Amino acid sequence: QVQLVESGGGLVQTGGSLRLSCTASARSLSSFGMSWFRQAPGKEREFAAGINRSGSTTTYGNSVKGRFTISRDNNKNTVYLQMTSMKPEDTAVYYCAARNQPSWGYQDPHEYDYWGQGTQVTVSS
Repeated sequence: QVQLVESGGGLVQTGGSLRLSCTASARSLSSFGMSWFRQAPGKEREFAAGINRSGSTTTYGNSVKGRFTISRDNNKNTVYLQMTSMKPEDTAVYYCAARNQPSWGYQDPHEYDYWGQGTQVTVSS
């Protein structure tokens, strides 16, 4: 079993930056492909970014490409999402997700085995 805990959410102004962290307990994250999703009120959960097990390769959703950066530190058992040039439409609950398979980067939430509880990000205009 893997428990994922997100942190770093909060309120930021348009154009600002925020860094989210996702830390795992009870098991090493190095065997999981990791992703960040987000969900705004009344909308479906949306893929934001994904990273492979080693951290050598990443992929991004179109809405965040060029503004967000996913990274990981397997020694710290932590995955990060650096968000820059933020917009009001980035307002959502952000979730990290773990996939216990060699393949990674899926945009379908059903492909993931473990989820964190989410952290709220609000971008004011």
